[in-house]
Amino acid sequence: MRRYGKHTDEDDIRSRPNRKGNRPRTNIRPKHEDAAEGMVLTVDRGRLTCLVEDRIVLAMKARELGRKAAIVGDRVALVGDLSGKKDTLARIVRIEERTSVLRRTADDDDPYERVVVANADQLAIVTALADPEPRPRLIDRCLVAAYDGGLEPLLVMTKSDLAPPDKLLELYGDLDIPYVVTSREELESGDAAARVREQLDGRVTAFVGHSGVGKTTLVNALVPEDRRRLTGHVNAVTGRGRHTTTSALALPLSGDDGWVIDTPGVRSFGLAHIDPSRVIHAFPDLEPGTEGCPRACSHDEPDCALDAWVAEGHADPARLYSLRRLLSTRERKEGD
Repeated sequence: MRRYGKHTDEDDIRSRPNRKGNRPRTNIRPKHEDAAEGMVLTVDRGRLTCLVEDRIVLAMKARELGRKAAIVGDRVALVGDLSGKKDTLARIVRIEERTSVLRRTADDDDPYERVVVANADQLAIVTALADPEPRPRLIDRCLVAAYDGGLEPLLVMTKSDLAPPDKLLELYGDLDIPYVVTSREELESGDAAARVREQLDGRVTAFVGHSGVGKTTLVNALVPEDRRRLTGHVNAVTGRGRHTTTSALALPLSGDDGWVIDTPGVRSFGLAHIDPSRVIHAFPDLEPGTEGCPRACSHDEPDCALDAWVAEGHADPARLYSLRRLLSTRERKEGD
């Protein structure tokens, strides 16, 4: 074994070539001040379809973003080939700060948080009044996720020709949630889309619901024929045939008055990531009463200050019941 002394001759030492190249590394990242602004429309196996001005551009995430992932609804900065032509690929070099996020986990024991949609203004929770039967616990979970993520909820009830909406309206009346009731006939004729559209103009709305409630049928009715070409373009660049809501997809409403984001049908909505202290923000009449609560109060324990707050007449008892029902939904199964 050859040993070298303290004063070795440089020519006498072998150096191994750098297999990854000899380019010097630096922690200074380019600012990409000339990057174009875009919006992520859908994500498919590492390829992101973005809208840049009026062009559909296929892009991939730049390595410099590390593990940070862009999702549907994200506002991003892109560089590279932004022509949108076939076989071109741009790079997403920056993800702008999000105004809201819709998150879920696979179940309440799953620590892995999935961000479904970014920058949506409201969450349209679509539920059938019959066939399939309403699942109030799933609705509760979607409401909690909306309040936690900074989205305003909208309740869309379909198939009113099969069952009246009275029970659901009574259950959620104290939450002051805007709602729309539609029938199958209205859904087929387009009248349902027109009524729902009144709640969507000028906003980004994510639609969520389990299979069979008519969610995707409603979304398709909200997107006129001259705008559905966007769906075809998205399928062409991602290599998919027909969009069947296997991944979230953002579609513009006519007149540039808003966006609709169709999400895959859900069987469960895990809330392992939810912080109860953020849900209270959706109850401005109750939130001041939490000042006297003990630290890390669950708002459903003997020392909770909200009981005294309501007893003093500052808020309706039904509102406190609604809050506690939503907060306790994490401990219940959706089918309960």
